Amino acid sequence: MSDGEPIAFRRPDRPSVESIGRSGEFVRSAAAVVAFNRRELNEILSVYGRKVASGEWRDYAIDMGRERAAFCVYRRASEVPLYTIEKTPKLARKQGAFAVVSANGLIIKRGHELARVLAVFEKGVRLVD
Repeated sequence: MSDGEPIAFRRPDRPSVESIGRSGEFVRSAAAVVAFNRRELNEILSVYGRKVASGEWRDYAIDMGRERAAFCVYRRASEVPLYTIEKTPKLARKQGAFAVVSANGLIIKRGHELARVLAVFEKGVRLVD
């Protein structure tokens, strides 16, 4: 796999995103999903690893859909996510494809570059009431 290829997680009961056309070539169906590529996932997991080591975060979940991919961070597995790191390609030209969203739905940081968006965790996130 190259750096730009997304990591594909598929459910066994769900058909593949690609299918074989009449002439034998692979055809991408309309049910394509948005996913983090390997570089993006490495950046996210790097921040996640530091936060786990410091005891702030304990669990995560990855959700991929037709319009967005989300990496949710939990303090405990039974709670709502503390933060959600989202990738929404439709917003790439406007506001930026990447965003960090808090548990109450507040967009903390949005941008075109994932590293700059993830920098919000390095400084420490403080929400004002």
